[in-house]
Amino acid sequence: MKKLLEENDMLRPPKVGEIIEGAVIGKGRAAIFLDLGPIGTGKIYGREFFQAKEELKGLDIGDKIFSKITGLDTEDGFIELSVSKASRELTFSRLKEKKEKGEMITIKVLGANKGGLMAEISGISAFLPVSQLSSEHYPKVEGGDKTKILKELQQFVSKEMEVKVLDLFPKKEQIILSEKAKDIDRIKGLLQNYKVGDVVEGEITGITDFGAFIKFPLEGEEAERLEGLIHISELDWKIIEDPSEVVSVGEHVKAQVVDISDNKVSLSLKAMKKDPWENIRDDYQKGQVITGKVTKLNPFGAFIQVSDKIQALCHVSEFENEKMEEALEIDKEYKFEILSIDEQEHKMSLRMVKD
Repeated sequence: MKKLLEENDMLRPPKVGEIIEGAVIGKGRAAIFLDLGPIGTGKIYGREFFQAKEELKGLDIGDKIFSKITGLDTEDGFIELSVSKASRELTFSRLKEKKEKGEMITIKVLGANKGGLMAEISGISAFLPVSQLSSEHYPKVEGGDKTKILKELQQFVSKEMEVKVLDLFPKKEQIILSEKAKDIDRIKGLLQNYKVGDVVEGEITGITDFGAFIKFPLEGEEAERLEGLIHISELDWKIIEDPSEVVSVGEHVKAQVVDISDNKVSLSLKAMKKDPWENIRDDYQKGQVITGKVTKLNPFGAFIQVSDKIQALCHVSEFENEKMEEALEIDKEYKFEILSIDEQEHKMSLRMVKD
């Protein structure tokens, strides 16, 4: 019965788009012919031949190869075939299976841009975004300078990397890869040893414009250490522009775990420091006139340094018909009246006092 079904399947009319295997029975200068069994003879020629020329030139009579049916009624009676289209389809099918199984693949990095690394898998372009690099290879560039990031990424060109398939887009012929995915199981296991609120001691391993990376704990095998992020907003109670104002690479610090999600851990350095807003009403009250220094101008208002750790906002609406940019200068001190204080939200609003 099985043999009969196979024979019936072989007698089934061929369809455009179907992938089929055939044996080479003839080779020409610009064409190659395949024996497709009961359904006839296939021909790879023209544009399809030249697109797959490198792959086809190594074939000998009798060798078998997969191809995709692109036409059934050629002028000379052959079935029109494409090797490149079949190769792409088979590649995506193979990669989909590896993605579902979580299998690793090895790629060779062919190039780099500011967004990540480029490679090829069976002639199809593949991309490894910066965000999908392992913590070991992630470019921890101070200030997030794009030129410096590119320079860091270029060191991987011509090197091999182990990655997993993150996403596949056959219609666009795009493959998205992830290097950090290979560490997920290890990271999951290590994260089970921590919970929100835990205090850890670690080493600052990198600084970017959005925060600082910390590897912890300090003791133990390197392979058993985790790397987390201290977001710029969690570095200090005061508003800072550059994380390097607070920490430096190689520095040992204590930080508190504030979030564990998506196999990532977020930490806070400011949680280890006294909250300057805790007893703010001992020193400041609504209606009080104070002196503050302008630190930043935004479309919605001006940030005013009230003390070393306290910044307040003078909203743009407080300037009425006068332009804020004309009334205030960065790094210059002015007198302000306190309009409101919200110690829970860490907010203080001001109004400029004119002489």
